[in-house]
Amino acid sequence: MGVLANSGLLCLYNCTFLIAQILRPTDLIVSQLFLANALVLLSKGIPQTLAALGVKSFLDTTGCKLLFYLHRVARGASLSTTCFLSVFQALKLSSGISVGAELRMQSQTCIVLCCSFCWVLHLVLNIHIPMFVTGPINSKNMNAENMYLYCSSPVVGRLHFSAVAITYAFSDSLCLGLMAWCSIFMVLMLFRHWRHVRRMRSTSRSRRVACEVRATCTILVLMSLFLSFHSLSSILSLWITQVRSPAHWLRNLAFLFSSGFSTLSPLVFIFSDTRISQSCFSC
Repeated sequence: MGVLANSGLLCLYNCTFLIAQILRPTDLIVSQLFLANALVLLSKGIPQTLAALGVKSFLDTTGCKLLFYLHRVARGASLSTTCFLSVFQALKLSSGISVGAELRMQSQTCIVLCCSFCWVLHLVLNIHIPMFVTGPINSKNMNAENMYLYCSSPVVGRLHFSAVAITYAFSDSLCLGLMAWCSIFMVLMLFRHWRHVRRMRSTSRSRRVACEVRATCTILVLMSLFLSFHSLSSILSLWITQVRSPAHWLRNLAFLFSSGFSTLSPLVFIFSDTRISQSCFSC
């Protein structure tokens, strides 16, 4: 369901809206988000489902390296894109900030560069993963905490583990901190817009403000979903690392929470973007 929703919306944003020439600046960011979400679900959801159904040895070493690397890159890109979407919307609402006005004037170029930077950054940050992921190993001497349902990884050194943990913690904390700041800022701007709407007499300006409010509410819902699922996934992942032999249902539950945002975020756009419903009715 998540793959179909993300893939369908990705095609809809990139084809229908471009042909109709009603593409918004944020549509480029949202398209990147749909692409990252689809890759997250494809790279981890399908192997996890096959392993849960009892299929064994369906991946070799190369497949494990590629899938784990793709999953980490797509997950990081999804986080960075969601953060960039919230920052862009916050700057768009702040009409009094000169940086926001400059970004609006060069929005297309800025968005393309920022989206490309998100992908390149996580391609570089996760370059170590193929070196430490191997294929399935049927060995009773291997610790259960170092084995997955369909792949495995050797025990890494403490220095390498600490460096990777600090890097991931810093990048995730930076994105989550920016999203939290943008959430507070946009809530304050929503209250300001609401007060202005009550005093306005112009219908066109009221409609513009209503569109801004609807877009801001959509992004706030997205950030709430992301923060909720990310927090639950982080808590379960920390729990798994502390347990000597975690159960498979605990790993499956952790994956379920980690993929919840990628599955539910397209539904937010389906119910909030009026152009999607109009396109469906026209088809």
